[in-house]
Amino acid sequence: MSAPPAPPLLLASRSPQRRAILEQLGIPFDAIVPQYEEEATGADPVAEVEHRAQRKARSIAGVAAERPVLGVDTEVVLAGRVYGKPADAAEAEAMLEELSGKTHEVVSGLCLLTPAWEELHHAVTRVAFRALTPRELGLYVVGEEWRERAGGYAIQGRGAALVESIEGDYLNVVGLPAALLVDLLAERFPGVYGFG
Repeated sequence: MSAPPAPPLLLASRSPQRRAILEQLGIPFDAIVPQYEEEATGADPVAEVEHRAQRKARSIAGVAAERPVLGVDTEVVLAGRVYGKPADAAEAEAMLEELSGKTHEVVSGLCLLTPAWEELHHAVTRVAFRALTPRELGLYVVGEEWRERAGGYAIQGRGAALVESIEGDYLNVVGLPAALLVDLLAERFPGVYGFG
């Protein structure tokens, strides 16, 4: 006797990393680009990522019917300053130079909602960078992996060489706080998605 298939989540994202993480976890989903323009509000980083995650999820809730909708937003934060996606190579190099030899936080907001309820949470992972030489910085930036990446690096790629240590959920740094999502699915949908 097998359980009925789980209804696919509706992921409000264009991020290939978030899609890959859901596939890795075996969570069925469909992805839709959110109808929401991100803009910095200058709010506390936790409040900002939660707000954006919520706005992304709500922007596509109208087409979800009864399916759960997932919105996520991630930022890199050092000493209270948010490091978004660099506009160009010079900005990417400047960001990475500031992160070099220091510990920053990767903060993600996660919103999971249905027509009946909404869960809004955040996760924080601490990432320590090695002290990087100008040559290392230059070579990393030339590789263009920084494009469309908060903080200008991809830990799941060559950016792993920039990292000395990590404390918390690795997949949060990649782009989706997986441990938080699994806990929410286990609580809200026990057994349906294979958790709880």
